[in-house]
Amino acid sequence: MIIDCHGHYTTAPGSHTAWREAQIAAFDAGDPAPVRPGISDEELRESVESSQLRLMAERGIDLTIFSPRASAMGHHAGDEAVSAAWTSACNDLVARVVGLFPRHFAGVAQLPQSPGVPIAGSVRELRRCVEELGFVGVNLNPDPSGGHWTAPPLTDRHWYPFYEAMVELDVPAMVHVSAVTNPNFHATGSHYLNADTTAFMQLLQADLFSDLPGLRLVIPHGGGAVPYHWGRFRGLADMLGRPSVEDALMGNVFFDTCVYHQPGIDLLFDVIEADNILFGSEMVGAVRGIDPRTGHHFDDTRRYVDAVKLESDDRDKVYEGNARRVYPRLDALLRGQGR
Repeated sequence: MIIDCHGHYTTAPGSHTAWREAQIAAFDAGDPAPVRPGISDEELRESVESSQLRLMAERGIDLTIFSPRASAMGHHAGDEAVSAAWTSACNDLVARVVGLFPRHFAGVAQLPQSPGVPIAGSVRELRRCVEELGFVGVNLNPDPSGGHWTAPPLTDRHWYPFYEAMVELDVPAMVHVSAVTNPNFHATGSHYLNADTTAFMQLLQADLFSDLPGLRLVIPHGGGAVPYHWGRFRGLADMLGRPSVEDALMGNVFFDTCVYHQPGIDLLFDVIEADNILFGSEMVGAVRGIDPRTGHHFDDTRRYVDAVKLESDDRDKVYEGNARRVYPRLDALLRGQGR
């Protein structure tokens, strides 16, 4: 199988997006929240068949680990109640898509994070999505403020109740920020990649995985700057008196292949062991155009991975085995389907 670990529902029906806009406008005006729109199964089918499913078929991707649109999580908008309502609406919609196309999608949850609020609400939504909706993972935003980084580091005990629930439920988290309000940062060009790099450095500085050895985190977008500056992180670990990066982190941290050119993918595989790489494309997502130098879509990452010289066992790990290992509930789901 070819499993894409990083997909977002970026083609949700327009009424869903319009409801979000009305929700924020009502909050700003002090008006009652609007009623959630009715969206038919036919609308949901149309929203994925002509885009996501078509591209998956064209690129030979069998299944996508599927979550709400990351840039639209918008944890900085409104308040805790607004975020909770938006989150449940997004997760419910993803669950319906998974129900319509169970052999093509597996659900991953958005969280109702808001700046400065306790993590308990996110724990509840995680449990609902895993235990009731059958989701196999979760997206965790390390910066709910939208680019101002007011939350504690990921290694702070603020997050531990959530991590403990993740370990209990045996699900990983993809560390994924959302939209940015700080004008210094472009959302996908700098904020996302900054967050990936920042998360890794936070993990390097503390003993999170000594406390929670069963915790698994996926750092997307090829790990941000991490593979490119691997020597810097190894050197910083030494300077700070920390254990080696390989020993301290790489049993629990994984990168995806959402890197949109061949030299970048080549470097990722040169630096990071195949056991720590999951195939991902972020399709349909951050970069949707066609590369004029190749004539192929930038986000057709399977083409790049196919071009890397790998042993067959390593290729199988990257395309399927690692995803089934990092997402055990996905493995159980697939086994239940006879796959």
